Amino acid sequence: MKITVVGAGAVGATCADNIARKELAEELILLDIKDGFAEGKSIDMMQTAALLGFDTKIKGVTNDYASTADSEVVVITSGLPRKPGMTREELIGINAGIVKGVTENILKFSPGAIIIVVSNPMDTMNYLTLKTSGLPKNRIIGMGGALDSSRFKYYLSQELNCSPSDLNAVVIGGHGDTTMIPLINHATWNSIPVTQLLSKEQQDKVVKATMVGGATLTGLIGTSAWYAPGAGTAAMVESIVRDEKKLISSGVYLEGEYGQEDISLVVPVILGKNGVEKILDFKLSSEEQATFNQSADAVRAMNNVLTDMKLI
Repeated sequence: MKITVVGAGAVGATCADNIARKELAEELILLDIKDGFAEGKSIDMMQTAALLGFDTKIKGVTNDYASTADSEVVVITSGLPRKPGMTREELIGINAGIVKGVTENILKFSPGAIIIVVSNPMDTMNYLTLKTSGLPKNRIIGMGGALDSSRFKYYLSQELNCSPSDLNAVVIGGHGDTTMIPLINHATWNSIPVTQLLSKEQQDKVVKATMVGGATLTGLIGTSAWYAPGAGTAAMVESIVRDEKKLISSGVYLEGEYGQEDISLVVPVILGKNGVEKILDFKLSSEEQATFNQSADAVRAMNNVLTDMKLI
């Protein structure tokens, strides 16, 4: 098994570290455009192998896509964060060019790869990757739901004073502060609906905290988070390479599911050896469906920038 992570920044390196520790691949390629950056990160990680007891071989390369040949899963974290004064169109334009180029280079050497898109804005970058790669939708998967759902479980665990691992809770919609939808009415603690255990005020508090979870961390540490995004991506990789069939909220192209067409949004899916193996229908209430439709409208407006800039 060979896995590639493109982008050796904080999220990419953390993802690679998790993949290595879990021994999800015999060979792991870490690629970056900055000379020596991925090489340095990979050597640092390999020097933990004797301490942590893993045998995955990690190799860092600078723009050497030939080294990624025959990768079965590829994670794309490349792209720039939005900077002060940068418009949405500028961010999409820059990152779209990066993600599109990375995808083209990856598929030259690994035409059968399953691609996980982490780059932001994730919903739009996932849509771009599907539209420009020509791959079936089960092989283009957006990371975001795994992260947002994990944050949802964290905030629920704080209110319930329980273990996050005992909770089932998912987030759907867009991967953004105003577009994600934590499904509080579907969340359970060992099969007990959390709505039976939390007051309406507590429920609203959890939902709000989840939606601004990323912004909260940026405000505290001065940059985007990386531990949870990296771990969330690695969890998706694990479900795929080990064919675990886990239910993980993921960005996927919709063709009528949840009442939406020609758009990539986060919905609950089963991840296995073929990538997205099934999209689950959570039977949303009329209110939840209306909110989901609003989220889709916001994401579609961002996707329209791709068309306006002739990127798809």
